[in-house]
Amino acid sequence: MLSLFPISPDQNLLPYDGEVFYYADFFTAQQSHEFLRILTDEIPWKHDEVVIFGKVIQTLRKVAWYADYEKPYTYSGRTKIGLPWTPTLLLIKSAIEKKAKIAFNGGLMNYYHDGNEGASWHADNEKTIIPNSCIASVSFGAARKFEFKHKQTEEKVSVTLAPGSLLLMQGTTQTHWIHALPKSKKIMEPRLNLTFRQMI
Repeated sequence: MLSLFPISPDQNLLPYDGEVFYYADFFTAQQSHEFLRILTDEIPWKHDEVVIFGKVIQTLRKVAWYADYEKPYTYSGRTKIGLPWTPTLLLIKSAIEKKAKIAFNGGLMNYYHDGNEGASWHADNEKTIIPNSCIASVSFGAARKFEFKHKQTEEKVSVTLAPGSLLLMQGTTQTHWIHALPKSKKIMEPRLNLTFRQMI
């Protein structure tokens, strides 16, 4: 597995078939701590639900979906209606949009209580997301390992997402790569992950 942390800004993490850029200190430690505190209380977190083999399974992690004009988002067999943006989320979104030079109209928020909660291999390639568009992921709280795996070659790339960091996934990344957040019993602290998207 190829590990790329730390890396220099604007260096593509992926060796081919996609573009992923990592910015470790996008938000300061103080900002990260404050956003973690505010968003933990401000967002109406709910356990996520996915449909597996026709059965509705409730996940340990909690989520919330925000979007312009109550835009819906369907994934894993369930549809969520977009909540109106909060001032805090708009502040974070605006900062990311200036960096990415892209406007986002939706955002899936994820709450991982500790390292016992993660995300299995998947790609963010639902039909309601603009193909090959940028997905911006910002992290607050515990630092967590994040992995990419090429769909054909199975080559892996990993990066440690630090609190306050920004990850931009764009180009053909979702077409050729899947990603995951591995579990770790060593991590006892919570992590908030805000993923901003361009919805059709």
